[in-house]
Amino acid sequence: MVIHTDDLQVLVLRRTDVGSWQSVTGSKDAWDEPFATTAAREVAEETGLDVNAPAHRLMDWHLENHYAIYPAYLHRYAPGVSHNTERVFSLCVPRNSAIVLSPHEHTDHRWLPWQEAADCVFSASNARAIESLPWRWAQAQAGSLPSMSGPAA
Repeated sequence: MVIHTDDLQVLVLRRTDVGSWQSVTGSKDAWDEPFATTAAREVAEETGLDVNAPAHRLMDWHLENHYAIYPAYLHRYAPGVSHNTERVFSLCVPRNSAIVLSPHEHTDHRWLPWQEAADCVFSASNARAIESLPWRWAQAQAGSLPSMSGPAA
């Protein structure tokens, strides 16, 4: 989830476990949980933001990245799972949005220009998503990438 403002300031979060910076991430609670439901829940858990709040614009980029899980994180997955698939979303929020971090997951947050945010995140797929934000946001503004309407479900 790339959380940003309309002037492309991107929210990055510092992880409690290794101290690296990242966007909101998370996993489905159930195999059949819709991606948008997962995205909304993870945003709320990690930042306190509600994707359905007025002036918030959630977009499913319909982009999935497949990658090998870092060996240090394999213990978080079921035995035999070695690869992961992530679905990319963005959420545009007002500049003054209050962030309430989950202390179990993150110790700090920053709003950075998209270029700086892309440079500081640990994950290569996270950096690529942030780097494509200007193009995605321009497409959304032009009506080529519709925002999701109604509750995230």
